[in-house]
Amino acid sequence: MIRTRIAAVLLAAVSLLPLAGPARAAPAPPDPETRLVPGVPPGMYRPWQIDTPDQALPPTVYEPTAAEDAVEPPDAPPGTYALVEYVPLADIVSRTACTKRTGPYQRAVERWLKRTADGRQSAGDCMAIRAFQRAQGITPAIGFAGPVTWARMQLVAAGGNPNAKKKCPVRSYRVACVDLDRQLTWVQKGTKVVFGPVSMRSGRVAHPTRTGWHTIYWRHKNHVSSLYGTPMPYAQFFDGGEAFHAVYGTLHTVVGSMGCVNLTLGDARRLWGVLKKGDRVYVWGRRPGT
Repeated sequence: MIRTRIAAVLLAAVSLLPLAGPARAAPAPPDPETRLVPGVPPGMYRPWQIDTPDQALPPTVYEPTAAEDAVEPPDAPPGTYALVEYVPLADIVSRTACTKRTGPYQRAVERWLKRTADGRQSAGDCMAIRAFQRAQGITPAIGFAGPVTWARMQLVAAGGNPNAKKKCPVRSYRVACVDLDRQLTWVQKGTKVVFGPVSMRSGRVAHPTRTGWHTIYWRHKNHVSSLYGTPMPYAQFFDGGEAFHAVYGTLHTVVGSMGCVNLTLGDARRLWGVLKKGDRVYVWGRRPGT
């Protein structure tokens, strides 16, 4: 009797389980021909990096010694911040002069160049993009609408009036403005821009730079990440482990940071001289592609 009841319970439980559907195919690996890679091979003086030495958790706050403050972080190797576009691997292998491929920022780049924004590469699009790349020193200048070309267009368009659309609140005190949409940062006091705009790199989809108001709560010129054990020069923390800081690698990768606002060493050094502990930071928007 007991065995019969147990069997009945097991049969009832099995009947409630969902029917097995067709097995899902594993996602196809990325096509090596269309995979984006830096257009100039990495080398000793071109340390392109995909990840960043950010710090995910809040740092241990302490007062740096006078000796620590006196030491300036080392300069980046020559060529570190060169404008090297990410382009399809096949175009590099075949040494393409003018690509026929549609880039990830195709429509936005076409719109910026005042061309028909149809999101499809044409011979005319390629020539127009190449002309801009050559004028800005972007390599390889093969007309591919990649992240470096798009970022450079945002910086050029911002000019001396990055807050033309009034996205960053105007206050009587200093406000560090972080525009995730255009991947730009600047500092303003009232309506006057006192730093920037400069290009930056914000957090990736899994670790986005948090939006809203923040406050610079700790600064360390020679901070080292407790997560990666790598330098975060001119770190100015404004929310948990998120900080403005320099990276010894290109900003214009297809992958974002771990949440920090990454800058070139020169820009981070200048920002260090502008901001102070207690200054406000305002972040808005969303990193493209996330």
